[in-house]
Amino acid sequence: MRILLIHADFIEYTALEPAIKEPEPIDNKSERFEECLVAFCSIEKIDEEDPKGVAELAAQSIMEHANMIGVKTIVLYPYAHLSSNLASPRMAMDILKELKNSLKPLANVKSAPFGWYKSFIIKCKGHPLSELSRTILPPEKKEKKEEKTTPSKFLILMPDGKEIPIDLSRPESFLNLNIEPSLIQLIKNEAGLKEERGPPIHIKLMKRLELVDYEPASDVGHFRFYPKGLMIKESLEAFATELAVKELKALKIETPMLYRLDEPDIAEQAAKFRERDYRLKIDNREFTLRFAGDFGLFRMMKDAIMSYKQLPIRVYELSHSFRLEQSGECVGLKRLRAFTMPDIHCFCANLNQGLSEYKLLFEKYTMLTNAMEIDYAIAFRVVEEFYEKNKEWFLSLLKIVNKSALIELLPEMKHYWILKHEYQAIDSIGGNLQLVTVQLDVEDATRYGIMYIDEDGQKKGCIILHSSMGSIERWMGIVLEQAAKNQMSGRTPKLPLWLSPIQVRVIPVSSNYLDKAMEIASKISQSFIRVDVDDRDESVPRKIRDAEMEWIPYIIVLGEKEVNSGELSVRIRGEGIFKRTLDSLISEISEKLSSKPRIPLCLPMLLSMRPKFA
Repeated sequence: MRILLIHADFIEYTALEPAIKEPEPIDNKSERFEECLVAFCSIEKIDEEDPKGVAELAAQSIMEHANMIGVKTIVLYPYAHLSSNLASPRMAMDILKELKNSLKPLANVKSAPFGWYKSFIIKCKGHPLSELSRTILPPEKKEKKEEKTTPSKFLILMPDGKEIPIDLSRPESFLNLNIEPSLIQLIKNEAGLKEERGPPIHIKLMKRLELVDYEPASDVGHFRFYPKGLMIKESLEAFATELAVKELKALKIETPMLYRLDEPDIAEQAAKFRERDYRLKIDNREFTLRFAGDFGLFRMMKDAIMSYKQLPIRVYELSHSFRLEQSGECVGLKRLRAFTMPDIHCFCANLNQGLSEYKLLFEKYTMLTNAMEIDYAIAFRVVEEFYEKNKEWFLSLLKIVNKSALIELLPEMKHYWILKHEYQAIDSIGGNLQLVTVQLDVEDATRYGIMYIDEDGQKKGCIILHSSMGSIERWMGIVLEQAAKNQMSGRTPKLPLWLSPIQVRVIPVSSNYLDKAMEIASKISQSFIRVDVDDRDESVPRKIRDAEMEWIPYIIVLGEKEVNSGELSVRIRGEGIFKRTLDSLISEISEKLSSKPRIPLCLPMLLSMRPKFA
């Protein structure tokens, strides 16, 4: 289904004459609807495979946009001109009815009649989100006969070794447990105990703080990053790269984003994400945009000559990836179609080396996640036999993080991995977002021909650890969600100091102190701290209020008293007003930033010289 969404002041139409033999019956030939979201819809041949499924996905996508722009009335308008591969009129009419029925419980739904030539007048609002297009594909059909499988078992593993069996179908088995609230919420979500939720709060915050916004000229799930947002994004990317290259001594590589689908191994990987990959034709050859970093990496490592003496070998890539998620599934920075993924793959000689490497990754990713100052829960998915043999090893991981964990025990190996774990963050509306993940892969090396030379001179397959801190964009979203959670619990919303786009703002009480303010800002900047100066023609209370609305961690108010005394009046976000000398303030901030990335300010230092983006 192809959809063109127009946020309109009004639309009015008149049905002139039938366009097919049996058009939809009508009572009123002319109608007008005001303050509405108009959905021009073309029903395609492929939609006939699953009329109900495609209608439900289309309804999700339309409602996502309606909620985003705050519209209560939706007008469905049959419009055959968006596609050259149309469904039959009868099926198209049925699918539109399904779509209308799916929307009715959620909005005030109106529709123009199907099968008529119509004249219409529409007045578009004209804001950045007033015109958007969507392509909806039918959900993948399940096999008619699903294999009977033994269900997973679940338990909670405590750091002291205690195991608590739980049953996801019986909430009383876990709701009152004395464990971390974030873990309880994760288990509730796993059990399907999800309350009615609105959109995540970070969507409003990312716009209000002038960080990130939707890009109407691109596809859904692709974003524009304003300067402040890019500073956060680049800080996270630098942190990921330092962990991989500096801490873990990984080899840094770069591979293409575009791959040929007539290569058997590429085709096999792409088949796992059928209907979820971007595809295009060039010179009559079909290509796909990568949805993970494995494509080029596996090719590169297949050609590499590795000795057992060199293992483990760690390889790092900051991969720009693309997944054609259903448009209704794309929600802010939580799930996108274009994202940035820092991947670390570790190639090990055997299982023992793989477990040692896994523990090292667990330790490093725990350090990274704690630096983000967020609440999170841990879940392991593991083959039951492997868990029973390695229970002490699992406990050694929990001692690193000092948290209880959800353990899903799989009756048998269903994937290429025998074990994986996730750090799951909990957002402001109770949803969970997968962040860090590590997978212990015991199959892919042989499948893709990634071998090393053992001490006996024979080629052997590697054990591969797939790992990532999670997409950079999702991290941005969850850091904002954590700030919103802090505010909801009565704490001051803020970003970690090292991620704050502006770390210090200097506010001169009048233009007489502007030169001194610039002198102070210049000295702070020399210590690689992001600082700016509010030189606007506004009152001091207004400047302070604006700085607080931007969540600036340190605000310096500079007047005669401060200049004469040499002591600065510093507002520290969430703590109060304090006196600091300039040198002591720089030392304090530098100590808090420690070894975190110091991305330079990419904005004019003077606020008066900045354009307004949002």
